[in-house]
Amino acid sequence: MKRTVPTFLCGILLLFAIGKTQAQDVHFSQFFEAPLLRNPALAGLFNGDLRFQMVYRNQWSSVTEAYQTGTFNGEYKIPVGTGSDFVSVGGQILFDKAGTAQLSSTSILPVFNYHKSLSEVKNKYLSMGFMAGIVQRSINRSKITTNSQFDGVGYNQNWSDGETFDKSSYSYFDGSAGMSYNSQIGVNPDNNYFVGVAYHHFNRASNISFYDNAANRLTAKWVISTGIKMNTNESSYITIHADHSKQGPYSETIAGLMYTVRFGEKLNPDYLIHWGAVYRLNDAIIPIAKLDKGHFGISVSYDANVSKLKTASQGRGGMELGLSYQKFFEKNNSTKDATRCPRF
Repeated sequence: MKRTVPTFLCGILLLFAIGKTQAQDVHFSQFFEAPLLRNPALAGLFNGDLRFQMVYRNQWSSVTEAYQTGTFNGEYKIPVGTGSDFVSVGGQILFDKAGTAQLSSTSILPVFNYHKSLSEVKNKYLSMGFMAGIVQRSINRSKITTNSQFDGVGYNQNWSDGETFDKSSYSYFDGSAGMSYNSQIGVNPDNNYFVGVAYHHFNRASNISFYDNAANRLTAKWVISTGIKMNTNESSYITIHADHSKQGPYSETIAGLMYTVRFGEKLNPDYLIHWGAVYRLNDAIIPIAKLDKGHFGISVSYDANVSKLKTASQGRGGMELGLSYQKFFEKNNSTKDATRCPRF
């Protein structure tokens, strides 16, 4: 019985999630390493022509079956004409697997973002981005257990679980749109800030359920984002990022500060070391460390849970690993000289 009760509880929670797909989207503690998940209008807001980023998250392994979430995004910037406008093209792949029944979701979402220059003398851009694609969800039907399979003594795999799913997988179209404004601060182009707002799931996909007769619709989500990067001296700077999201009755606020030290030349450092922390309101404190060397970067973070779940989790939350790659191309149409891009 001591082993059976948690299984029943997990099954009940899973079935509730399957039938009520109005829950929050997945999230990352290193949210600044997954910009397209924040706002498609943040595509291209980096110092380079090409960028790849990956974040992998493993959460709640101390409480139940681990929730595993990963995202991979790529962005490529292309100058428009002979002016300072440019476009960013790319996409995001998002994967999430949760719980004993392996409730899985995979998204493939191309992105397009147009950056309109608002000044001829300094970095100042208004951007509008769109991201849309296919989402596929599935469950492992053989892994589901419920209290209908309790025979008075324990779990009985020969008893029916009492559920009548019409399908074990389904797919739908999903879309997001956003705007962002970014500008340098003062005369130093290394000091930048941005603000943005995004509207995710604007088409509010219907029939997002494993039951054909369900009338569920995907809940739209608003995300407000901001960030600022400021030099503290010739060899260091700070970066602040913050998001506030609202999806139906759920909301989340997350913010963090990173301190960075350059080693080597300012324009071509040997490597950079970043460290800092993020706070997810009423949920977790997350220390973060990152190393950049050449075109590559690696980051690691760990959630220290401070919510009401900390008793069960013993303060443990989710581990995240981030990998990144970005560079300028040595060619005529590189945005290094063609545009005055933001330098986050």
